[in-house]
Amino acid sequence: QVKLVESGGGLVQPGGSLRLSCVPSGRIGSINDMGWYRQAPGKQRELVATIGSGGITNYVDSVKGRFAISRDNAKNTMYLQMSSLKPEDTAVYSCNAETIYWGTFWGQGTQVTVSS
Repeated sequence: QVKLVESGGGLVQPGGSLRLSCVPSGRIGSINDMGWYRQAPGKQRELVATIGSGGITNYVDSVKGRFAISRDNAKNTMYLQMSSLKPEDTAVYSCNAETIYWGTFWGQGTQVTVSS
């Protein structure tokens, strides 16, 4: 079964940076919207950022000015550049893709830990 695969998570000190990637494990066709979500322990899943097929982006207020979402449509790949990381950014980050014909796909998630 095709799914999305995230990579790039890890342990980083406050103020540091990480770049997450999200790529399908197989063919999923054309994609409309893509997004990054995160879930911290004991908290509900939160939408972090979205990007449409035309490149329009949206961010949750807490990451504006620090995170940047982007995508490569030719490769069906999405990225999340995270800078000025804070301990409250610690969470499992998952990606989501809404395709034109084959429905919605999710990844398993990658852990991001911000700690000194």
